[in-house]
Amino acid sequence: MEKTVSEAIKYRRSVRKFDPSKELNSDIVKKCIENGVLAPTSSNLQLWEFYHITNKELLNKISKICFNQPAASTAKQIVITVVRKDLWKIRASQNIDFFNLTKKNLSDRNYDLTQKYYKRAIPFVYKDFLGVISFIKYIIASVIGLFRVMYRQLRASDTRIIAHKSAALASQNFMISMAGFGYDTCPMEGFDSLKIKSLLNLKKKSEINMIIGCGIRLKEGVYGERFRVPFEEVYIKK
Repeated sequence: MEKTVSEAIKYRRSVRKFDPSKELNSDIVKKCIENGVLAPTSSNLQLWEFYHITNKELLNKISKICFNQPAASTAKQIVITVVRKDLWKIRASQNIDFFNLTKKNLSDRNYDLTQKYYKRAIPFVYKDFLGVISFIKYIIASVIGLFRVMYRQLRASDTRIIAHKSAALASQNFMISMAGFGYDTCPMEGFDSLKIKSLLNLKKKSEINMIIGCGIRLKEGVYGERFRVPFEEVYIKK
């Protein structure tokens, strides 16, 4: 029986060692990835890809690239979230096509707004050449911002962060969904990103957002009680 959202959130821990005797149902993991892509994403561009690794030989190679840390070496499956900021033109076009198909469900005003947004605003934010155009746009926005409210996240580094934030939201959706099915995960930071890209034959502009080990927890795989700083230190109400 699936857990409630609150139960899944509380159940989820970063599990560093998985039970070698317990396998995962790949279809359930795939379903959790499907839940992952329902996450909110900036401008609905969905600049991500998810690599679901089940091949044992590939799992072993990825484990070595992750320094053979237990969360990788004991994982029964691995999911790798990849950022594809370079796909922004294609994703914008797909959004335009979608709204053209569903035009009858939109008011004329909302339809016009979506067309302008994906044909003008998105290219303005994402179009770049070696970081030069984005920096010029940032300077212009900074000047205009002295006189009125202005969108400022226009540098290449800004849009890169935006894409990674969206991918991280999808990864979290995935991990909570896995917890809902009683499956465990561990997002890993320790890996050689260039070797992972080479192993998976990823496009040059692809970026690894997260490598997530998946399995069923061993008791010793959870390193102690969950620690969080006091809620009062991070909760600010105004």
